[in-house]
Amino acid sequence: MGVPAIRVRPCNQACVREDGSFVLYWMIAARRARWNFALERAVEHAVRLGKPLVVLEALRAGYQWASERLHAFVIEGMADNARAFAGTPLTYLPYVEPEPGSGKGMVEALVARACVVVTDDAPVFFLSRMVAVTAARLPVLVEAVDGNGLLPLAATEAVFPTAFAFRRLLQGLLPAHLEEAPAPDALVGVCLPRLKTLPEEISHHWPAAPTLLLEDDPEALAALRVDHRVGRVADKRGGSSAGLALLGRFLNDRLAGYAETRNQPEQEGTSGLSPYLHFGHVSAHEVFAAVAEREGWTAERLASRASGKRAGWWGISAAAEAFLDQLVTWRELGYNFAGRRDDGERYESLPPWARATLEKHASDPRPRAYSAEQLESAATHDPLWNAAQVQLVREGRIHNYLRMLWGKKILEWSPSPQAALAVMLELNNRYALDGRDPNSASGIGWCLGRYDRPWGPERAIFGTVRYMSSENTARKLRVAEYIVRYAP
Repeated sequence: MGVPAIRVRPCNQACVREDGSFVLYWMIAARRARWNFALERAVEHAVRLGKPLVVLEALRAGYQWASERLHAFVIEGMADNARAFAGTPLTYLPYVEPEPGSGKGMVEALVARACVVVTDDAPVFFLSRMVAVTAARLPVLVEAVDGNGLLPLAATEAVFPTAFAFRRLLQGLLPAHLEEAPAPDALVGVCLPRLKTLPEEISHHWPAAPTLLLEDDPEALAALRVDHRVGRVADKRGGSSAGLALLGRFLNDRLAGYAETRNQPEQEGTSGLSPYLHFGHVSAHEVFAAVAEREGWTAERLASRASGKRAGWWGISAAAEAFLDQLVTWRELGYNFAGRRDDGERYESLPPWARATLEKHASDPRPRAYSAEQLESAATHDPLWNAAQVQLVREGRIHNYLRMLWGKKILEWSPSPQAALAVMLELNNRYALDGRDPNSASGIGWCLGRYDRPWGPERAIFGTVRYMSSENTARKLRVAEYIVRYAP
């Protein structure tokens, strides 16, 4: 059927240049060869024009928080893509900057020979700004394609204050889009001319990532100009292969108990897919399709009324409904905000009621105060909070439930809500594999009142922002083994 028009956004006023040498897909967010609307759109252009297709997947060295951890995860995905594209007619160019700034001019040099540029429409980190600035100075049409979630970003202009309000909208709009999934393999049955070779200027100035780097050579990774103090996570590989294997294990071993175990820190009840979704190694459409197949789901099982309730709308098991509420409602709620506003990590973007109550109590005495360095080192009096911070530093993640507690305690121990927000963002974006994402901004913002409502009684420091304590958490959940496992 082709890529739905609602997912394609022109980024400049230029035209397709039909006498160009190839179609360029500038892969920046959907870093995968499967279930990829942007790749599918680029193939459509290449077939219509009868031109070769070039896929550029580049990785900068100078972005904020660039580290061995993040680089290794993305490069492992590049290695997967190189294997997936081998033997196909397209030309795949994985480029890793050896040092900050060395990739400058590469996109422009490729575009000088391109008919049209397709890229990913992803309101993630700096990507939207990068595309806007670059497209404005390019002489050919640049199209950004939205493959972020099941509901197209352009399906609504509104920004929603709560998950309930967004869920009710989803339940009304989503049925019309559920059949519009990307092709599992956009190259099946496609005949494209093959580009004999990349322009010499490109190959000379911006050579493809060396084989040793893509083959996971430690010395090649160590030579990159990134922060090596934030080391890779030992047992967590990036890439579509690892992400899909993890999805399979989740469906087989943990989905049935997801609703009961996802909030238990001592059990591995969550999917663990968020880093793969963040870096685009796995598509939300493919995850949904796998769950639907497992549940024997068809569209006829959807409830006829959009109630906004968490359970009962999909017409599948309670565990699968709970998982889809995270994958679709909460994940796409964050993308909804980021797609309409670019201030999701700023204090001023919090709801007015939350800012008012936090500012009313900003001068309240703090029972304890910790510096950013003490927090980063997990050097507080609270063993449960310390364990969560150690897990973040060691594994690039915090257990889903404890991430909420982690943020609430930082608010309690910081001199102001603005300082608390800054520390949360710095720690999460530096260490978390799924940081720098609209969902990170949503989760951290939730700790300060976003997507929530006022809660009584009014308390010191928190005001009417929802309060959480380690003591209450330990009474509700099993945490003793977790504290031992992640002791500083």
